[in-house]
Amino acid sequence: MKTNKPEIDPALVREIANLLSESDLTEIEVQHEDLRIRVVRQPPTLVNSVPAPYAVAAQAAAPAAPVVSAEALDPAKHPGVVPSPMVGTAYLGPEPGARPFIEVGAVVKEGQTLLIVEAMKTMNAIPAPRAGTVTRILITNAQPVEYGEPLLIIE
Repeated sequence: MKTNKPEIDPALVREIANLLSESDLTEIEVQHEDLRIRVVRQPPTLVNSVPAPYAVAAQAAAPAAPVVSAEALDPAKHPGVVPSPMVGTAYLGPEPGARPFIEVGAVVKEGQTLLIVEAMKTMNAIPAPRAGTVTRILITNAQPVEYGEPLLIIE
């Protein structure tokens, strides 16, 4: 017997790829019922975001790699990280098509709603644990999140 495989909409894959190119993400995976789409892009070989010309030149035998802090490699170690308090699906806005609660560069107050995590059909507002400026949003809209997963960084 032949199984029913879900059809993949090329427009959906293009839209996901566009999200990838518009953000700092290198990988996006979307799953809905039996359909799972994973889009990965290779990081650029030359990164200009971290000026470390002498450190790279000293490693002539090894491939050039930027010097990056542990916080940049693992956002969970950043002192301003906001972790997910539960397992669920994170939404950046109050409803589909609505403007997101926050954007990178937004100044937030303690207690201000940052996003929503849906868990067991319940929408849970995630408040800012402190005042500051949103410097990174580490998730995409409607992304599944795990307990403790870094959602964003407030500095």
